[in-house]
Amino acid sequence: MRGMYARETFIGNEVTNKRGKLTVKYPIERGIVTNWEDMEKIWHHAYYNMLCIDPEEHPLLMTESITNPKANQEKLIQIMFETFKIPALYVGIQDILSLFSSGRTTGLVVHSGDEVTYSVPIEGGYILSDAIVNLEVSGQDLSTYLTKILVDKGYSLSTMAEWEMVRTMKEKLCYVALDYIEEMHTPEASLQKEYELPDGRIITMGRERFRCPEALFEPSRLGATSPGLHKNIHESLMKCDFEIRKTFYVNTILCGGNMSFPGMNERVTKEIKAQAPQMTKIKVVVPTECRFCSWFGGSILTTLNSFQHMWIYAYEYEDFGPSIIHRRGF
Repeated sequence: MRGMYARETFIGNEVTNKRGKLTVKYPIERGIVTNWEDMEKIWHHAYYNMLCIDPEEHPLLMTESITNPKANQEKLIQIMFETFKIPALYVGIQDILSLFSSGRTTGLVVHSGDEVTYSVPIEGGYILSDAIVNLEVSGQDLSTYLTKILVDKGYSLSTMAEWEMVRTMKEKLCYVALDYIEEMHTPEASLQKEYELPDGRIITMGRERFRCPEALFEPSRLGATSPGLHKNIHESLMKCDFEIRKTFYVNTILCGGNMSFPGMNERVTKEIKAQAPQMTKIKVVVPTECRFCSWFGGSILTTLNSFQHMWIYAYEYEDFGPSIIHRRGF
């Protein structure tokens, strides 16, 4: 397998300087794998070019979205055991692992990454499925929105490479306003930051820095019909029983790349307080490196003695086939 993809395929950072010469594909859409052939190439690249390890010698823990269909779960386990011949596999829901990384098994996980955004209440390690609420805005949407704002301002950003630069600008320069209207009255000169593109052009961002992530709280800016992140959180809480709701108010965990915007914690706390009953205690936590919460949770989980019986081993896959994945879970 080591050389099976040769130079017909470029992955990750290899693509950056070749975007004008290549057909660029994204095998994951809204958190769901839609192209398994390309996904397999990425895993091959990760094993042999990035980690430089033999997959046959290492058990594998993978995370998945709560929206991942059963058919995809079975396809995943089939590829890992039959193609990569791993010795053992565990697939964990990223929100449960993210909560676990914070030292909790009960809490409200608000996840917003490049592909999806949703609020997930978890009690004792189990997801309260009826209270999950999805938001139609993700990191990709914010990047597209920022590109539009900058183009409307007069900048030329038409290539895919430039689109990737916009995503970098978003991550480095954007922040969440505690009060959007008040922030709009701040002199723009005091807000301006510059970003230099590889070709030497300078892009100056002022109010765009907080206008972009504001779309999470006001999705209508993107043409979406969702009511906004804060109302998304409130709706999820209201779908939970009153007694456990009080626990969620003081154990709200923000995870995913969009939650790392400066000011996000303060804004979400403010918005939850505005919708909660008076005197309600509220604690919102943004873990360090919140975009990697599920990885941290998984790394902790695998060190526990109690976890060892949760692996799906190769011999079990041989006995039961892909359906074995539905018999195990955290």
